[in-house]
Amino acid sequence: MVLNRKAVEYLGYSPEESIGKKVHISVPNTIVGVVDDFNFASLHEPIGAYAFHNNTGEGKSFALVRYNTAGKSSTINQLETVFKAVAPSAAFSYSFLDNNLQNLYVREKRAVKVGVIFSVLAIFIACLGLFGLAAFVGEQRKKEIGIRKVLGASIVGIAQMLSKDFVKLVFIAMLIAFPIAYWLMDRWLSNFAFHIDMSYSVFVIAGISSLIIALVTVSFQSVRSALSNPVKSLRTE
Repeated sequence: MVLNRKAVEYLGYSPEESIGKKVHISVPNTIVGVVDDFNFASLHEPIGAYAFHNNTGEGKSFALVRYNTAGKSSTINQLETVFKAVAPSAAFSYSFLDNNLQNLYVREKRAVKVGVIFSVLAIFIACLGLFGLAAFVGEQRKKEIGIRKVLGASIVGIAQMLSKDFVKLVFIAMLIAFPIAYWLMDRWLSNFAFHIDMSYSVFVIAGISSLIIALVTVSFQSVRSALSNPVKSLRTE
């Protein structure tokens, strides 16, 4: 029998001490080797004890076959022929290891797709809101912008003045969103026995991206308001 390190630790041996020891699993076995721990289940679960043995008295449910992917169809046909010759009354059923591994994380893949879709929608709706708000503020401050232009204010200066308030709103949104996002992601990662730690660089990148998106959205209306004719904006109705 060959055990992984977890199984050896459970038995109270070191890898070196375990060689030659007797273990009873269904039938008496002798430990002849120790391998490193490896994941044989989903990463949601911690690594458990595992044993490889050649006990002929135990039934075999699966055969693991390594093959050249270039001849997949012919290999499957050959395997089916051999299987039917050995077990003619049993149904030939097979699956691919990479698909089996992917199926362990179907829920996570679905969550990623839903998250991406809703994130894009949220960004799009937020940009529409910022665009409309910038247009509204520009219209409200039309006379102020006209006076500033008459007094010599530059287009860049006026655009910066109009964008400054929106940058403040983005920072306030970050202060609210980042702690909530950190808490939610930390709880989600805790569902895995093996996971990364949340890095602050993710929030830095997200914050910079949010600022860029907000400034690009607002800048169009800000520059448009700054380019408006001050004569029209200062005319009294």
